[in-house]
This record gives sequence, C-alpha cells and structure tokens, in this order.
Amino acid sequence: MKALITGASSGIGMEIARELAARGYELILVARRRDRLEALARELTVKCRILEYDLSDAEQCRMLYCRARSDDLEIVVNNAGFGMCGPFATTDLDRELEMIRTNVVAVHILTKLFLHDFRLRNRGYLLNVASSAGFMAGPLMATYYATKNYVLRLTEAIREELRHEGSAVVISALCPGPVKTEFNDVADVRFSVPGMDAKRCARIAVRGLLRKKQVIVPGMSMKAAMTARRLTPEWFLPRVTYHVQRRKLK
Repeated sequence: MKALITGASSGIGMEIARELAARGYELILVARRRDRLEALARELTVKCRILEYDLSDAEQCRMLYCRARSDDLEIVVNNAGFGMCGPFATTDLDRELEMIRTNVVAVHILTKLFLHDFRLRNRGYLLNVASSAGFMAGPLMATYYATKNYVLRLTEAIREELRHEGSAVVISALCPGPVKTEFNDVADVRFSVPGMDAKRCARIAVRGLLRKKQVIVPGMSMKAAMTARRLTPEWFLPRVTYHVQRRKLK
C-alpha cells in the first residue's frame, strides 16, 4: 500500500503522513522544503520517497503526477495550501494568484490526473483538504475562502459522478476549523478561537476517508457551528464572518 501527501512538511500534512505510516502505508512525501521532508522520513518506520515540487506551478504538478503514479498507489492527499488576511482591495495580487494556483489549480490538476488512474482500476482514495471556510464567504480572507469553496464543491461534484458510475473510488473533503499549524503565521493572523491539535485532526481525517465519508468536519464544536450556519440567512453570514476575521488581524 502506498500513499501520496502534498504539503507534508508541516501541519496537517505531516500528521496525516504519520497516521498513514502507523497504518503501514509506504509514503510519497511532497513539499518545497526538502530538509523537513527528510527529517520526517528519518522519523518514520516505513519506506518514504521524497519529491520536492512547487505546486503553485502547473507544470510541476504534472511532473509530480508522472513521477508518482503507480499501480500500488492507493491514497492521494491534496493538502498543500496557504492563506492570507486583509481587505481584498489592498492584499497583494501576486501572492493571491500564487494562492489560487496552489489551493485551486494544483488540487484540480492532481485530482483529475490521479482520479483517471483510480477509475481505471476501480479503487483508490482521494482526500482534498478544504476548510470550514469552504462553506461560506470570508470577508478579510476573501480569496482564501473562495479557494476552499472551490475545493469543497469540486470534491462533492466528483463524488456524485462516481456514485452514478457505480465506482468504488472514494473522494472526500476534509473541512477543519482552526488547527494548530503554521497556517496563521503564513497568513499573518491569529485564531480567535483555540485551534485543534493537528495530530487529532489527521487521525479523524484518515479514519473518515477510509470510512468513505463525503465531508469530514473534525470536532464537535465545529460540527455544531456548521449546523448553526445552515440555520443562518445567507446575507447575514458575511457580516458575522467579517467580525470574526477582523479579530484575527495582528
């Protein structure tokens, strides 16, 4: 058994790698920071292959697929991504475009290419890491929220297509709330509520994927928040989100 994890050098991706290694999977670890991947590989007791790619580059996404595809690849985790905070009118355009390429384009390319192989074999698992942000609009993190909406809705649509085919391939979306990772440092924010432990999030994610759940929302408090969201008028949600996001600004 073999699994590929993008963004495996830290946070949720690193913890998913540890969780899958504990289950006996050989790993393909993907990120830009090779030194961190090497340190993780030395820690794990399973065979690890390290691939250093910048997934904001579409051509490198295609190169990754060509190098990683194999008949014994069973799981692909699209985890690489980042955020940024601030008013849309003033945030850096080039950084936002890099975010869209990483959070959206890379997930789209890798999902499409690996799904093709999985469908031919009629087996395999795809986990796309979205966010609780994927359920709504996000003033002051407008682009990040939009990218996670894309990931979530793409995953749900593909899953329905697979259901109509009668395919045994599984695709799931992970939608955590705040998690204790490097995310807030990269996005230059601070969480307004305590973040979930990344190890716990990864454990729930892997268990949910292997149980073939469509949308995995770790934590009872976040599940309750998602239930409350469904009862809230759409026009009111951005107003609430704005005030939540405003408290995150450093």
